[in-house]
Order: sequence, then structure tokens, then C-alpha cells
Amino acid sequence: MAHTDLVITPVSGKADKKAFIDLPWRLYAKDPNWVPPLKAEVKELLTPGKNPFFGHAKAQYFLARRSGRVVGRVSAHIDELALGQPVEQGMGPGTGNFGLFEAEDAAVGDALIAAAGIFSVFPRISIPQAGDLNKGTPRQMVARTELWLESQRPALPAPAVALVDDLGVKLDLLGQQLETAPASHDSIRDIRELVGETLPEMVQSYTRVPAAMRKEEHAGATADERLVEGLAKISGEIDSINRKIADGALDDLAVQHRYLGYRYGDGPAATEGSSEKAPR
Repeated sequence: MAHTDLVITPVSGKADKKAFIDLPWRLYAKDPNWVPPLKAEVKELLTPGKNPFFGHAKAQYFLARRSGRVVGRVSAHIDELALGQPVEQGMGPGTGNFGLFEAEDAAVGDALIAAAGIFSVFPRISIPQAGDLNKGTPRQMVARTELWLESQRPALPAPAVALVDDLGVKLDLLGQQLETAPASHDSIRDIRELVGETLPEMVQSYTRVPAAMRKEEHAGATADERLVEGLAKISGEIDSINRKIADGALDDLAVQHRYLGYRYGDGPAATEGSSEKAPR
């Protein structure tokens, strides 16, 4: 069987992370011996700031897709504590680990192990600088901002982290829509300003406030409150932009539907209700 359509990609964004978590539920659905964990616990396991492991380690998650369908996953880890252990104990410089490994077949498994191995050799994930977020195409800008925003999570208060999760979902959707939206769409300028400038500037302003002062009231509100309120407004505006972009496709679909009704009638019911007979 050919496997040329097999693609391995790093997990990027909330949709990928959800697919990474959900995969075992599909692969092992008919296995009576499989005991599923709680999805909330798995999510915490994978999230820096909630799992102490990330205090001394970094990880990259990978998904395998065949014809767009998720068929495998793996997590590759670099543990700084392990790098400092004696080589005789199987640790030391160059040591990498992998886990959360699931694959539909051997070809998928081999490709995932290769990806984990490459990460072990080149473990550093490049986080874009805030000043570079607004460069490139709108789609690239959204992807960079989402990666950058994810890296800011440890510095944010819990209510803001929840909003970052929500923003991640909306940025994923925005990125998907930008793949097919015309470059001249009215919302492109708004997207650049909101996602590439306003969002990172707000987070940076917050992180510049000393941690001990973020809960102190200043000019009527705390830094935490202002950040949460600002992120909520940005999230709502991104949702509005998503809907505005989708309106074009929805309008096109409505026009096509009306054309079909005009050209071919209102469907099978109209044909069945006709008393005319076809000529012989």
C-alpha cells in the first residue's frame, strides 16, 4: 500500500491539540481492554504551567495525517534534568524521549518515530518575536501570533488563560478562512491591526507590569482586570471578523441555491406533483 500521502506536522493551535487528545478514543473504541483517561487530565498533562514537568523540560507534539485524516500521534521530549545525568545511566547530552505514541499502522509509526528523533537532535522550537508577528501573508501572521500567544501563557492570570484558549480556537478558524479568502477582502487590514499589533501590544504591556503589582488597583482597575477585559474584546472582534468573512461564502451558496431552484425547479417534490406526462 502506498503511503506517499502521509504527512507529519507539529501540533499547532487548539484544533490540532484537540485532535491529538481525541485520537485514542477513535483508535481504541472497540478495544474492551482499553481504559480511557479523563480528557481534562490529558489536557493538563500537555499544558505548560499546569504540569510541573515543563519546569525543566520542553516538548513537541506531532500528528500524522493520511489524506487529511489523523492516523497517529507522538510526543517528543527534551528533559534538562536527564541531559545532566551520567551517560552510563542511559541519559546525558543528546538524550531525547517520546511518548503518547499511537499509530494506525507500521508506516505511520515509523514516520512518527523519525519526527520525534529529529526533534531530539534539533529540540529548540522557534518562537517568533512580537515585532515580527505582522510580517508575511495574513495567514502567516495569524499562525505566528497564535504560536507567540501560546508561549505567553505562563505569565498570564487564570481568567486570561481561559480567554487565550478561546482566542486559539477563533484564530484557528480565522487562519482556515484566510486560506481561501481573497487578498483584497475588506477585513484584511482589520486583521493585521487587531491580531498583528493590538493583541501582542496588550499582552506585552501586561507582562511589563511587575507581578507583585498586577492585582493592585490603578486608575480604577487592576492590570489583571484590564488584560482580561481587553482579551475578551479582541476575542469578540475576531469572532465578528470570522463571521464577516464567512458571509461571502454563505451569500455565494444562497445564490447558487436560488439558481438551482430557478433552473431546475424546487426539487423532487415539484416534479412529483406535476400532472404533465412526458411525450411518447
